Amino acid sequence: MGSLSDSKLPAIDFTKPDLKPGTLQWDSVKAQVQQALQQFGCFEALFDKIPLEIREAIFGALEELFDLPLEIKTLNVSKTPYHGYIGQHPKIPLFESIGFDDAHVLENVEAQTRTFWPQGNASFSKIIQSYAKELRELDQMIRRMILEIFQLEKYMEEHMDSSEYLLKVMKYKGPRTSEPQVGLGAHTDMDLVTILYQNEVNGLGLQSSSTGEWIDWVPSKDSFIVTIGESLHAWLNGRLKATYHRVMLNGDKPRYSVGLFTVPKAGYMIRAPEELVDEAHPLLYKPFDYAELLRFHVSNEGRYTQSGLKGYCGV
Repeated sequence: MGSLSDSKLPAIDFTKPDLKPGTLQWDSVKAQVQQALQQFGCFEALFDKIPLEIREAIFGALEELFDLPLEIKTLNVSKTPYHGYIGQHPKIPLFESIGFDDAHVLENVEAQTRTFWPQGNASFSKIIQSYAKELRELDQMIRRMILEIFQLEKYMEEHMDSSEYLLKVMKYKGPRTSEPQVGLGAHTDMDLVTILYQNEVNGLGLQSSSTGEWIDWVPSKDSFIVTIGESLHAWLNGRLKATYHRVMLNGDKPRYSVGLFTVPKAGYMIRAPEELVDEAHPLLYKPFDYAELLRFHVSNEGRYTQSGLKGYCGV
């Protein structure tokens, strides 16, 4: 698994006002993204479009949500695996999560919020929606840069139109021990791109894709962590690796985090562009539907497969 490293992830500044495609600023940031993803498979992003008061308020909103009785939280169900309430699992006893589909649309958040508060909760809904709406801009800049890096601009419209968003809010209870305990074991996400934000409680570790070393990230309220998921890895025919990450915790303070997961739409077939398949880079995965991949992942067969993606659609 590799040793623990004190190395820092590269921090890339997306706050420049003139950061537009085709500009020198854009090309400079894109080069930093390329280097970071090749060396680490992830990076820290500075992004200021979400006001500080929203970033601070979201953790109060999460505390309010997760303090609800369990019988109310478990009303959050979804036909898509990992999108509904997750918690009370003996293998991950410290972890809980709740997903909001397309949370950048206020009506979606309000409808789901009434699952928890039948009378609604306008403050909660607005905080969640504002956060998700602004962070979509960062995701779309990063994905546009990645497509430009691999000269896949002709697929830009299809790539953007075939994706949607899951905002997942997460709580890890403090284990009340001095020795680190597993909050969430080492894993990769199944999506395209994940953008993570968290409170001040340490615990997130990320594995460098080039060296295998684990890097403990020290959170900052000014920055986000960007990781690559299995669906983007497959679509790029292995040109980028999905990011292994984990959460290890000690002490008694809860860790709250928010993840914006960019996911392919159900029914859309993910297939590597022909430009990325050649003798040096043979096809790695057969075309697949993301929603079906998730269902395989939670099936009896998928649970015991070392790599869910390879087990489901590997060539």
